[in-house]
Amino acid sequence: MSGDALTFRTDGPVATITLSRPPHNFFDVAMITQIADLIEACDRDPGVRLCLLTSDQKNFCAGADFSGGNRPDPMPIYQAAARLIDRRKPLVAVVHGAAIGGGLGLALAADFRIGASDCWFQGNFVRIALSPGFGLSYTLPRLVGAQRARDLLLTGRRVDAQEALDIGLIDRLAPREGLHEATGAFAAELAENAPAAMVATRTLLSKDAGRDFRAAVEAELAHQRLLFASPDFAEGVAASRERRTPHFSAFPGEPQ
Repeated sequence: MSGDALTFRTDGPVATITLSRPPHNFFDVAMITQIADLIEACDRDPGVRLCLLTSDQKNFCAGADFSGGNRPDPMPIYQAAARLIDRRKPLVAVVHGAAIGGGLGLALAADFRIGASDCWFQGNFVRIALSPGFGLSYTLPRLVGAQRARDLLLTGRRVDAQEALDIGLIDRLAPREGLHEATGAFAAELAENAPAAMVATRTLLSKDAGRDFRAAVEAELAHQRLLFASPDFAEGVAASRERRTPHFSAFPGEPQ
């Protein structure tokens, strides 16, 4: 099966969803909704034991595309993203290149992340005058701890592959040229396990995750809607596009 931005295939007990939107796999609500639809179809298919989420582009996913001055309402995207959290079967994100902004959120929605040696991650929201979205205020602290999440989200800094492994952002690190083989070996290891036991284990470990994720994205949305309306957001996007330092406004009442 193929679509405008995704391809889907099954190989025995392993399903693979491949992001395929040049040049950087920017997502929109249709793309995230289709991913959720496919994952739910895998949940219903007794022949599928796990799902891989990968990319055939230079990067895994660069998040939402704001380059044209777009200010989309993120809520439909976040509602679709919550469906990813509600899944029953294991999801493995296979990351090469960049996972930025919402793309980081998409990677963290998975149960596991296998990273290539060229992978890197960045929650760059503050650098374009936004607060975090795609549930990162929930998923990132749960994965790397509250203080590391503060570090990554308040600095907006880039995390390379080795640091990602060291702090638990990825679970396996493979050479770029060996990523396919490493992914296949990990998928085979999971697929050997009892399917019902894996579903039960994931359910126990993810108790209330869907509810908590939805609460997080509702709070994120309230802040993002205010910040979308700020001139700083337009300046942040322009500065990112032009590869220059942004000039953000001071707080009201603060000396310029």
